[in-house]
Amino acid sequence: MTDIRVGLATDAARYLHTDTLVWFQESLSAPVETQLLGLPPEQRFAAEVAGADAATYPGVYGVFPLELALPGPGGEPRLVPCAGLTWVGVHPDHRRRGVLTAMLRHHFEQVRADPATSVSALHASEPAIYGRYGYGLAALELAVRLSRGATLTSPGLDEEAGTVTTRLSTVTDAGVPQRMRDCHRAHAEAGAVVGAPEYYERVCQQFPEWLRDKEPWRVLFAQRDGADVGFAMFRREQKWEDARPAGRLEVFAVLGTPAARLALLRRLVDFDLVGSVRVRTVGADDPLLHWAGGPRATAGVETYDNLWVRLVDLPRAVAARTWSAACDVVVDVADRHAPWNEGRWRIHADASGAASAERTTAEPDLRLPVEALGSAYLGGGNLVALARAGLVAEARPGAAGELWRALR
Repeated sequence: MTDIRVGLATDAARYLHTDTLVWFQESLSAPVETQLLGLPPEQRFAAEVAGADAATYPGVYGVFPLELALPGPGGEPRLVPCAGLTWVGVHPDHRRRGVLTAMLRHHFEQVRADPATSVSALHASEPAIYGRYGYGLAALELAVRLSRGATLTSPGLDEEAGTVTTRLSTVTDAGVPQRMRDCHRAHAEAGAVVGAPEYYERVCQQFPEWLRDKEPWRVLFAQRDGADVGFAMFRREQKWEDARPAGRLEVFAVLGTPAARLALLRRLVDFDLVGSVRVRTVGADDPLLHWAGGPRATAGVETYDNLWVRLVDLPRAVAARTWSAACDVVVDVADRHAPWNEGRWRIHADASGAASAERTTAEPDLRLPVEALGSAYLGGGNLVALARAGLVAEARPGAAGELWRALR
């Protein structure tokens, strides 16, 4: 078996070269550290194998320091540290030799060793891969297409939305990344992922190679009484059909209070020379579909997987969030990639929302893989549905429902 060693990536150029090769993307002219913005040197890791090419690593991965908004007291979200797994890639010459497994085991050990962090999360490029390593699909996202001038109806929010003003900026304008982060952090809802300041600087980067014949990303801020209460990040693509304007407006995200999002969306469907608007990263429970009059009232809705969550330290993760109902369930957890989670745990939550997971020898009420807990952790994944699908096994009838209600 190949001897694989995983540790800090000490050569930034080699790290970047590996990523460019794995993702077969155009090499950028910007300096290496500019391209690596937002990924701290102490969070860049690489696999080494004897005899590997000196210009690239056999494998690389990185971690964005994030905060994950978990269900908190009184229904308000609680922001907790989260390891944002990213930049994962294995050199084509080293595939299927255990490099990815070694890197993810290293990642889990790093997360476990950090007393502040118990959860890893990612957006998966190839989702079939990460379920095998204990990540559960915790949130879906929608991409909603709207026609120009689409009517968005919300009688209960009209008055508040009417007090919101919008102002257009470009991502490269001074102070925009920090304003985006401050606004996102102030109005994050459960399930949201908030980055460090450098993460928003990264999101706002505009390399010349990315801008060929494209508009730079714009940011539309929503304000009330001079304070930011939301923003939308978007860009337009010019198009004409039969001498008529039919431009496309692509919205990367709309964030903020419900009234701010309503005001922003009403502005986004009213740009000149635009024929259609596509709003990405819409949460499954976002009010947009209700405002639009339902899915068939839109120009189309697409569904994608969004956040994948991995409980790295099960008892700490259980205690980190507020639980919505009391429960007392013994679970037998399968977790071969983080064996410290493997085995039987008594998960107990009381009426106050506090919960704990303790080792037990009692007979299990529920047998499940760790990814099932990751799927339900933010409150969206349905353990009863997983039981019906044969992915969770009930030894005590009703145990899946009891645990699910407590996590919702």
